[in-house]
Amino acid sequence: MTNKFQKPVETINTDLDSKIWDKLNLKTKPPGSLGKLEHLAYQIARVQETLSPSLQKPIVMVFAGDHGIAKSGLVNPYPQEVTYQMVMNFLNTGAAINAMSKVVGMEVVVVDAGVNHIFESKLPLVHAKMDYGTADFRYGSAMDLETCHKAMRKGAEITADAIGKGTNVIGFGEMGISNTSSASLIMSTLCNIPLSDCVGKGTGATGDFLEQKLKTLQEVQKFHGLSHEADVDKVLAIFGGFEIAQMVGGMLEAASKRCLTLVDGFISTAAFLVACRLAPQIKDFAIFTHRSKELGHTKALEYLNAHPILELHMRLGEGTGCAAAYPLLQMSVAILNEMASFDSAGVTGKSKK
Repeated sequence: MTNKFQKPVETINTDLDSKIWDKLNLKTKPPGSLGKLEHLAYQIARVQETLSPSLQKPIVMVFAGDHGIAKSGLVNPYPQEVTYQMVMNFLNTGAAINAMSKVVGMEVVVVDAGVNHIFESKLPLVHAKMDYGTADFRYGSAMDLETCHKAMRKGAEITADAIGKGTNVIGFGEMGISNTSSASLIMSTLCNIPLSDCVGKGTGATGDFLEQKLKTLQEVQKFHGLSHEADVDKVLAIFGGFEIAQMVGGMLEAASKRCLTLVDGFISTAAFLVACRLAPQIKDFAIFTHRSKELGHTKALEYLNAHPILELHMRLGEGTGCAAAYPLLQMSVAILNEMASFDSAGVTGKSKK
């Protein structure tokens, strides 16, 4: 599949690389002594192509969508209606992402990508519904290819609108009962990893229920018979959710506009796997905020050779990892912009002999 609905994602210009490291290494500290904070500062500066980067109007976009498989009760212990109930919780500022984002100064933008509920038009959410949930992928594709492409374009439009309003940092979060099942199937197929290494608790599947979830998804995978070399948009259409497809388009758009992309946990990383297959260079623009406790996340990160900032044993989703990691981005930028150099502070630097 060509990225026909997106501007091409450029490869980052490396001309500034040595200058960024020179600036960091001349700060009043031993070189490398601030560890990952220095690498974050370097990444942010090279994405923005400046020695004095800034973080503007940071947001967390929470894409919400329902999944046909949820109605079966085979893969999730919570009923499908929890998706729309949680969307209302986001809008009423009562969820974890609301509390965490408020502390760190990030705006929460809620997107109805395909929730099985009719929301009043006056509610403060982005109305981008593709349908009232996907089809049950036990019997066919979750969505057809045309709808999948349309969802990706819609995600790109929503992201472009946010960037047009001045944001240069976007966290990608989600909500959707059964979307860990979609993410597991996408990851297993694209990474060629057994489902048993990808399927985790999700919203609370344990014991016999977890075994049932795994068995159900193995049957789904066998039914569709996709190889890891299948077209990535086909994999997304068959197994994905509207919220995942819109995140894919959003991540590609963010990178095309040189906007920092904060990747949350397992489901967001599954969306990133798809986006990265379409445009591998988007990894330069991505910050993996944390390592989720969800079973498959570590292997997905290893496949991407991605190094998350935090490991807090979280597995909630919603973009909470983005909010948790954001203060570290602020600190990294402050190190580069505000910390004195040896010369400016009158501190004797390392001997050159």
